[in-house]
Amino acid sequence: MFTFPQRVSFKHCDPAGIVFFPRYFEMINDCMENFFADVLQVPFEKVMPANGVPTAQLSTRFTAPSRHVDRLALSLKVTKVGRTSFSYEMAAACGDEQRFETTGTLVCVNRAGRSTPWPPALKDRLSAEKDQNQ
Repeated sequence: MFTFPQRVSFKHCDPAGIVFFPRYFEMINDCMENFFADVLQVPFEKVMPANGVPTAQLSTRFTAPSRHVDRLALSLKVTKVGRTSFSYEMAAACGDEQRFETTGTLVCVNRAGRSTPWPPALKDRLSAEKDQNQ
């Protein structure tokens, strides 16, 4: 399981000092981008010239608020790898208190925006991650 540390900054918060919920989606994307670079060894800038990896599905449940200067740990687990997509589970916690949980699916698309098979090396790495999480 990949874990990404995220400090809650002023920019993430509303005037009450609580994370404004759309900022969580930026954190989710930051975690995913770092997962691609650190675990899959394919940074987004290497994927993007030929393909994109847009989110096709995202379902999130917020369980507790996060506040300015909280230190979150976002944990990502690959749950399914298909020909053109993969699904994941992600959760964020501050210490032992969960803040949100989400499931999502990313799709590999070509420059025309049509789904396309994962490059073989990337699919192999995604499959290895899924197998490690079972």
